[in-house]
This record gives sequence, C-alpha cells and structure tokens, in this order.
Amino acid sequence: MVSIIDSTKEGKVNTTIKLALLWVSVMCCYVYGDFFSLFVPGRLQNMIDTDAILDNPLKLFAAAVLMTIPSLMIPFSVILKRSISQWLNIIFGIIFTGIMLLITFTSSGAWWSFYIYLAIVESILTACIVWMAWKWPVNQL
Repeated sequence: MVSIIDSTKEGKVNTTIKLALLWVSVMCCYVYGDFFSLFVPGRLQNMIDTDAILDNPLKLFAAAVLMTIPSLMIPFSVILKRSISQWLNIIFGIIFTGIMLLITFTSSGAWWSFYIYLAIVESILTACIVWMAWKWPVNQL
C-alpha cells in the first residue's frame, strides 16, 4: 500500500501521489478546453458537418482510446509497481506533451486563444510528469 506521506522525509508527498495529481490537473484542462470549445462560433455546426475531425465511428473510437490514457494514468500512477508506473509516466507524458505542443502551434485565431493557453498549461504539466517520473527517487515506492 502506498503512503501519501513519504515516511523517509517528514511531510513530503509521495511521488505516486504527485504524479496522479498532475494527471488529474491535465484531465481538468482537457475537459475545460473541450467544453469551452463548444462556445466558439460555428464549432457545433462544424461538429455536425461531415468536415468534422471525428466524422466516423473509427476516429471517434480512436479519440476515446487516446483520452482514456490520461484518465487511467491517475490510478496507474498510484497502484502499479514503481518501475512500470515510472516508464508509463515517462512514455505517455512525452506523447501527450508532443500532442499538446502540436495543438499549440497549429491553433490560431482570437476565439482559440483559450485553447492555446490550455495547451501550453497541459504541455507544462505533462513535461513535469516526465521530469518527476525520470527523477523518481529509487528508495521510494
């Protein structure tokens, strides 16, 4: 069982909890970004039109699978063995940092400034996940 407080350093929060909380923050930003995007003029109509990015069941399923990963990393960061959790956090942290940086540099327009801002915040959070997992103390669970 993972202790929230690391017993080797009084008052220090365990790395597993820090990683899980970072993934929670990332997920909150994802949800808010997608929710706020519904208020961009023409967005809902574009989602209905055949020009939408997720215009078929396979693409929608792939998007669901992709977005399941950060959701699962929340509990996986805490319950998996340290070595497995460490590598999953590094791998998926890098992947999601890359995705968010891509979104940052391909989004434009005043109506999308909130999305760019959130993508930058998400990139920072996932980069912190990678850094923290990489620097995970060996003597900690």
